[in-house]
Amino acid sequence: MRLGLAMAGLLLAVGLVMPLAVLLARAFQGPNGEFIGLAYFVTYASTPALLRSAWNSLWTGALTTAIVLPIAFTFAYGITRSRLPGRGLFRAVMLIPILAPSLLPALSLIYLFGNQGLFRFMLPADGSIYGPAGIVVAQCIYTFPHAAIILSVALGMADARLFEAAETLKASRFRIFLDVTLPAARYGLVSATVVVFTLAVTDFGIPKVIGGQFPVLATDVYKQVIGQQNFSMGAVVAIVLLLPALFSFFAERWAQRRQSASISGRAVLYRAKPRAARDMPLLLICLAVAAVLLGMVGMAGWGSLIRFWPYNMTLTLSNYDFARFDSDGWGSLQTSAAMGAWTALIGTPLVFVVAYLLERGARPGALSGFVRVAAIAPLAVPGLVLGLAYILFFNHPANPFGFIYGTMAILVLNCVIHFYTVAHLTAVTAIRQLDPEFEAVGASLRVPRWRTFLRVTVPISLPAILDIAVYLFVNAMTTVSAVVFLYGSGSKPASVAVVQMDEAGQVAAAAAMACVILAITATVKLAQLGVSLSLGRGWRPA
Repeated sequence: MRLGLAMAGLLLAVGLVMPLAVLLARAFQGPNGEFIGLAYFVTYASTPALLRSAWNSLWTGALTTAIVLPIAFTFAYGITRSRLPGRGLFRAVMLIPILAPSLLPALSLIYLFGNQGLFRFMLPADGSIYGPAGIVVAQCIYTFPHAAIILSVALGMADARLFEAAETLKASRFRIFLDVTLPAARYGLVSATVVVFTLAVTDFGIPKVIGGQFPVLATDVYKQVIGQQNFSMGAVVAIVLLLPALFSFFAERWAQRRQSASISGRAVLYRAKPRAARDMPLLLICLAVAAVLLGMVGMAGWGSLIRFWPYNMTLTLSNYDFARFDSDGWGSLQTSAAMGAWTALIGTPLVFVVAYLLERGARPGALSGFVRVAAIAPLAVPGLVLGLAYILFFNHPANPFGFIYGTMAILVLNCVIHFYTVAHLTAVTAIRQLDPEFEAVGASLRVPRWRTFLRVTVPISLPAILDIAVYLFVNAMTTVSAVVFLYGSGSKPASVAVVQMDEAGQVAAAAAMACVILAITATVKLAQLGVSLSLGRGWRPA
């Protein structure tokens, strides 16, 4: 058991701690590796363009959060606190942006409001979708499901006894909303706020596609590393990008601890009663949100079938002949599918076994403490920062693992580490729901712990294990920022190919590849639902 934790600790050290340490050290080094102290930080602070990008990231992230939060709260309220018809369908539509690369809503907005967009006439004469307006709108769509999921959980855990007491005291519905509903969901609101803000500030794909000449931190990192090959300044910008993510991480941790402490074991599940005055407005709002989400996908899908927008609007499949637009052709999709599959195949057992060891066998100590902290830390590290750290760490002449740079192995390692935290928390939640008596009974019968783990723990936890596998696969398929620095010849992921085709002006081909990515991830998600249903009907341990 200790050996297993030691191996997990080594992996997290090599995949996370050491690269970040090298990144931090590089910010204090000159072009030849000499120590120059805070020189690059002073340069950053005295460069108006770089400071402007930091300010742009902060205010667009704050504006995105301010827009998304009330919409997501209303949507979540509709599917958890009302009797809307088709609530399951609304939940499914809500997940669509998660299954697609973040670039897809940006591409759709270009078709709608770009220089040759269908509704370009709706914009002011001097207005443009390229810049902060496009970034904020696309990020609202991209971050909406993350906020809606969190708020759905927060609102779904309401205690019906509180509402019954309020109604008994003749409190008005508005007073009940202010004094019961909002306080019960306040920590969910905090979590949703920090998650949306972090995603908006650290996202790379949307500002790269629709940002135009509007600089943000994420694109600054890319320009410093790819455009100017200035890795030291890139490290400084990456550290600046890391700061809001760290702040959001600690705020979210605080909110989760407070939320878990406020849940009572005697709570009664709240079930809404039909009320037309509440349900009809919520239905209209949910329909409008679903229409926007489906419209973004539909617009991208239609644009991918247009022969030459907007001059030849005939339909064609030629834009799906990716070899015409990208040297890897369909190979980049095969790379992404393989990367996603390997990430799921390697990451799922690793995450679950480590979580089991920490929850059911680890003794308090330095090793288990390090693994616990390292398992949570990736949540606070943006993909671009981790990718740049990998460049500096694995390209170092003294690194014996340098041979994996530019191969599928480094892409898989990056994805496993980058998406480790959510998968780990899922596994921990599933394991904590199991009765510790399983291990106690097995030990009394002299059954080896590994056999109890394989024959009892794993079968009972199969739904959670499947959730982890699909989560890792989908995120590996759709991520851009985590892998944009790391691919090599023959290992370019499809999400990066989308960015490159858009840069080359091949918007239809970029939309086509984004739609194929969405089709693959949606198929995997539907397969997961089918397997989960079959598991639900099958054998359940006593």
